[in-house]
Amino acid sequence: MPALGIDTSNYTTSVAVFDGVGGENIGSMLRVREGELGLRQSDALFQHVRQLPALFAALREKGLLHSITAVAASTRPRQVEGSYMPCFLPGESMGRALADALDVPFYPVSHQQGHIAAAAWSAGRMDLLETPHLAWHLSGGTTELLLVTPRGPELYAEILGGSTDISAGQLIDRTGKLLGLPFPAGKALDALAEICDTQAYPVKIDGLTFSLSGMENKVGEMCKQGVPHTRIATFVLATVCGVISRVTDEARALYPALPVVCSGGVASSHVLRAGLEEVLFAVPEFATDNAMGAAILAYRNRKGGA
Repeated sequence: MPALGIDTSNYTTSVAVFDGVGGENIGSMLRVREGELGLRQSDALFQHVRQLPALFAALREKGLLHSITAVAASTRPRQVEGSYMPCFLPGESMGRALADALDVPFYPVSHQQGHIAAAAWSAGRMDLLETPHLAWHLSGGTTELLLVTPRGPELYAEILGGSTDISAGQLIDRTGKLLGLPFPAGKALDALAEICDTQAYPVKIDGLTFSLSGMENKVGEMCKQGVPHTRIATFVLATVCGVISRVTDEARALYPALPVVCSGGVASSHVLRAGLEEVLFAVPEFATDNAMGAAILAYRNRKGGA
């Protein structure tokens, strides 16, 4: 009983099929003009509309569109009232139309829920979707520590902490722009960084929250001083890793029995993966934006409702 998932985030168009054990995700990055730090929602929406047919054609060529029993699409960033971004409209519209045409259920999910599901599955821990756990969502727009509580096939995520201003992904992208790296800058900055004893910026934490804006100012100073790019990249990622590690330790003291999983594009960094102990990571392919999580949630909902 394969299920279909669709995700149209601000930077990636993706479609996926999941059969209960494994699946296939096909995605395409949106095009961002050189020197810019992102896209207007109208531009993202337009690109999604143009890219979706080709992605579905690729699934068809692989013979993966037969016997679809459920469809899910990311319809909003988070599962909270008022959470909305226009870029999710193409995926939702396509998903609802396909579900009607196939006479199968359609399940609206959040982009964040998809990240959590894809991370658990790709880390080989689908059992996490059946039990409470802690999850970091580290991406271009989000740096949040979540308490995930499954209720039947649904995943409910409560924000416990995280950044109070810019996200880790924004810090990385803004650093990348200063260093002349392409946007989004995560992969390029990670390639520059080294796993070493570079001193991290002393980010202050308040319980489970922290601010990264001071770090952005520090990076600007380092660039003006001519600090080597490799050292700046290492410094930034070491700082992100350090504050995530410290807040994770604080959270473990409050929730000692719960495992911790990391999702989102920033979680693909080799510096974070080496520096965070006893933390489960999505494999890099499924840490970044993808539709596999939506397909997994469609499958779970269909199976739970059967």
